[in-house]
Amino acid sequence: MADEQSAACFAARLLAWWDVHGRKNLPWQRERTPYRVWVAEIMLQQTQVSTVVPYFERFVTRLPDVESLARADLDEVLHLWSGLGYYARARHLHRAAGVVVREHGGVFPDEAERIQRLPGVGRSTAAAIVAQSHGRRAAILDANVKRVLARRHRVGGAVSSAGTLDELWRLAESHTPAERVADYTQAIMDLGATVCRRIRPRCADCPVRADCQAHAAGDPEGYPEKPPRRKRRLERSRFFVVVDPEGACLLEQRPPDGIWGGLWSPPERDAGESVIAFLEQAGIAADLVGEVQQAGVFRHGFTHFDLDVEPVYVRLRARPAVVRESLGRWIDPAEHRLGLSAVAARLVGVTTLFDPR
Repeated sequence: MADEQSAACFAARLLAWWDVHGRKNLPWQRERTPYRVWVAEIMLQQTQVSTVVPYFERFVTRLPDVESLARADLDEVLHLWSGLGYYARARHLHRAAGVVVREHGGVFPDEAERIQRLPGVGRSTAAAIVAQSHGRRAAILDANVKRVLARRHRVGGAVSSAGTLDELWRLAESHTPAERVADYTQAIMDLGATVCRRIRPRCADCPVRADCQAHAAGDPEGYPEKPPRRKRRLERSRFFVVVDPEGACLLEQRPPDGIWGGLWSPPERDAGESVIAFLEQAGIAADLVGEVQQAGVFRHGFTHFDLDVEPVYVRLRARPAVVRESLGRWIDPAEHRLGLSAVAARLVGVTTLFDPR
């Protein structure tokens, strides 16, 4: 009974704080359909709200429902996602839309267990969709919620460990109220994002600090425990940016999985690949080449490694009739509908990854 009262008090204080300080005008909150909440939740995985908002608005303007997403070409979906990163999310979103249309008649499932069977949807995301779009009780446990609960209850262990994760799920279930569930889920996420931050938490502004065990111990940043740091590896690749006299660039599509899966990019080769070897492989005669220029190397960071990008610009006097790159395509950087990574956009001179039309 005491635990139930404590959980109810926690939820009540959190909701009272959110009523005054919470974020209530995010674009997916204005019309909380399952589709819009789903798209937003997928975009918000490992990405800040401020970054997601313009992407979300463009995405749902172009693809306003699950049927239009299922009908869209993957290239268009990746184009709308370009620059947001973690592109497997976009591929899973596209696949899942097809599943909803084929197996659910285009009606988004309304039960967490069924939603969780869709590609790219985990337990917390499925619960968030149910809570946010239907107002039904479902406990969420995203990174922000893990941090809030780990500090509130001083839960030891890295959040990636099974035991710690099980305990946090138990706490998430116990704290989730039966009423105002949509508001509560947004409130606890907002608290983690804006007050109970990973670094320099604003404990003085926290509505639940009175019974926060990590705060009482004087060590809120010690929770949740950080996993052992992996040593970041460094890789290096050479990108051949082939430009014809009209300014069109030769791009190739990357494999469907892995880094930048399904996106288009200037041909990437090993750092030791020579210009002569590349031209021969691509079927571009040497007499078509007007200028070769090697630009400065720049570094791009991924989650677990860094990539040194070595651009080589090959400007042609004339475009060859064919190239041997089986997936090669010439594009005008100012007029295209393809998915480009931030690196590819930088290499071909695209100043914005969005097509406003």
